[in-house]
Amino acid sequence: MIGVKIKESGENVIISWQLSRVKIPKNEIIEVRNDDTYGGEDKSAMRIGFPSASLERFVIKTTKQNYILFTSNISIKNKIERMIE
Repeated sequence: MIGVKIKESGENVIISWQLSRVKIPKNEIIEVRNDDTYGGEDKSAMRIGFPSASLERFVIKTTKQNYILFTSNISIKNKIERMIE
């Protein structure tokens, strides 16, 4: 498993990368947006993926923790947005 993977499990969005697995309740997700900065503006955000080998950066803002996803898969953002509709 090289890249960041996203899947839906009941009321949660599951993000997997290498040996890490993060479960985010859908009702805690406030927004999903592009991030044009290299390392992300939020210094306390959890970073998932390889920053240097990625073309896209997405921020998932939640009520408890923010996440920055580094990926080359542009469809991940759309997939997450469809899950939380």
